[in-house]
Amino acid sequence: MQNRTLGIVATVITALACGCASIFTCIWGFLIASGSPIDVTSNGVTTPQTFSPTIGYVLLCLTVLMLLVPVVVGFFTFRKKPESTDVITPNS
Repeated sequence: MQNRTLGIVATVITALACGCASIFTCIWGFLIASGSPIDVTSNGVTTPQTFSPTIGYVLLCLTVLMLLVPVVVGFFTFRKKPESTDVITPNS
């Protein structure tokens, strides 16, 4: 029972952490990949700047990977482990 509870807690924590982070990377990745200018402030001066679309595509791929982390954690914590079968051989 304790391992199952630990698995549920691990899955929920990774889902929240990776889910929140993937929302931000998805938004930023879409904005950067679409070529939208982003305001950058340096020394009190704000200038609109565009980034390479490659950075946006990398962020979108990172989003997919972060969404897969809770799925993998849930799979490995809740899978049924095969039980060992003991074969009894007759004494000859």
